[in-house]
Amino acid sequence: MYLTSGRADSVERVDAVGDGRVRLTLRQGGEIVCARALIVRVVADELPSPPARLAVEPGVPRSGLKGIIAEASAPHDVDPALVWAVIAVESAFAPNARSLKGAMGLMQLMPAAAAQYAVGDPFDPAQNVEAGTRHLRSLPDRFDTMMALAAYNAGEGAVARFGGIPPYRETREYVARVLRLLH
Repeated sequence: MYLTSGRADSVERVDAVGDGRVRLTLRQGGEIVCARALIVRVVADELPSPPARLAVEPGVPRSGLKGIIAEASAPHDVDPALVWAVIAVESAFAPNARSLKGAMGLMQLMPAAAAQYAVGDPFDPAQNVEAGTRHLRSLPDRFDTMMALAAYNAGEGAVARFGGIPPYRETREYVARVLRLLH
C-alpha cells in the first residue's frame, strides 16, 4: 500500500469504516485509519511471512533457501534472519530478479560485487546468497546494523558522505522494511 505522503507499508486487509475513511491492518501488526484519498494504490504483497525458525537443526537436511541461507550465514557469523529479510526486500525471493540498475539475483548483487566475490553465476541462489552474505558481513565491521543495511542499499560511499543513513527515500524505506521483517 502506498500513501500520498510517500509511505509504503505491507497491508494484510483494507476495510471501509465510513465517512470516506479506511482501516489498514498492517502485516507486521497495528492499524492505520486514514482518509481514502490519502491512499495512492494498494498492490498485492508478494513477500511471504518469515519462517518461525531459520536456523537448521543438526542432522536436518539442508535443502532449499533455508539451507542455502544457513550454509552462507554460519561461517560468516551473520544472523540468518537478517539474510532472509535482506532477500525478502531485495528480490522478493526471485532468484532471477534483475534491477534497472543492474543488480542481480536473490540478494541483488551489483556486477562489481559479483566480481569482487568471484561469483560465476549471480542468478545461482547458492552463489548469490554466499556472496551477498559475505558482503553484508563486511559492512558491520565498519557500521552498525542500520548503517550496514544503508550501505548495502546505497553504497558505503553514500553512508560515509552523509555520516549516516543517506537522505534517499529509497534507502530509508529499504532499511525500515528490512528491520521490520527482522523484528
